[in-house]
Amino acid sequence: MRIGLITPEPDHPLLAATAALLTPEHRVETLDPKTVVDVLEPLADVYLLKSRTPRALALARDLEQRGAPVVNSAAATALCQDRTTMAEQARRAGFPFAATRTFTALAQLASGPRLPGPVVVKSRHSRKHDLVARIDNDGQLRELAAAYPQEPVVVQEFAPNSGWDHKLWVVGDQLFAALRRSELSSAGRVSARPLALGDLPPGWPAFARRVGEVFELDVYGVDVIDTGDGAPLIVDINAFPGVRGQAGAPEALAALTLRRTKRSSTADTRRVTGTRGESSATAATPAS
Repeated sequence: MRIGLITPEPDHPLLAATAALLTPEHRVETLDPKTVVDVLEPLADVYLLKSRTPRALALARDLEQRGAPVVNSAAATALCQDRTTMAEQARRAGFPFAATRTFTALAQLASGPRLPGPVVVKSRHSRKHDLVARIDNDGQLRELAAAYPQEPVVVQEFAPNSGWDHKLWVVGDQLFAALRRSELSSAGRVSARPLALGDLPPGWPAFARRVGEVFELDVYGVDVIDTGDGAPLIVDINAFPGVRGQAGAPEALAALTLRRTKRSSTADTRRVTGTRGESSATAATPAS
């Protein structure tokens, strides 16, 4: 099998460990979206999309249009980058997602009516080093708007909590959990604390997996805060997060990758043989 990694960082701990598990029997190749313009035939059996840049998404879309499976799909990855669309999708599905308002620019927010109580301001478009800040008064808002006047943002009411985010990660059929200091905490960022699944409030594992079904994600993270009595509030959903320091995560990703290659091979066989009424004319060129 040939596996392609769409990433500028093949040495990322999760990817590197997964590649080490796969390479004894399979060929793993890296496609850096910064430099790759086109991918020649034959395509790999599956591609892992561990990048959210416009070039990476365009590359993934092209591969999908040519019949290659991509984990996660370009469409699902792009959906999780737009916090406005993400919130709308989550709330339509009945998830306990933080109420979210959208502003075309931070300067627009600062010039509008006074904000009631503390709020959380985030970049509308999720990306590396994006904006996430708690605002308690108009002075803080004006200061933030002066630094990022044209930044499209979303605003969520601040929900009182312990200052720890519950990080729920799903890789294929495996769920991982940890506690991590909130980005809004005055204590600063510290390493995540592993959390046994049995210590999660009842129902949390089920709704975390349901997020993947609704958003059509295979590898994803759900950021949840406990607002009291085990009541969850989702504040973010991430496509293909790092899942750092979670024992078993590379093994889960390797297993998912091989399942996707087998699923793709089965689909190609059905197209070739006409199984289930599909035309053999749609057969894809088999990968070497």
